[in-house]
Amino acid sequence: MQASIHTFAEDGSGSALLDDGQVVSWGAEVFGHTALRHVRVGQRVSVEVEGADVTRLWIVGIGEGEVIR
Repeated sequence: MQASIHTFAEDGSGSALLDDGQVVSWGAEVFGHTALRHVRVGQRVSVEVEGADVTRLWIVGIGEGEVIR
């Protein structure tokens, strides 16, 4: 699903707003598994969510196995 970055900390933790307005968050370990170095507030990302926790975060086309569509 798609989300917009809401907060991002220097340690890699952060939160995002889903399109329905729900706030979901992730810890530094989740961000550490991405190929990303930084995200900015408002940036659109793809996420996998369990409850209110992001378990995977990525941008289509960035990272191993990702192709730009």
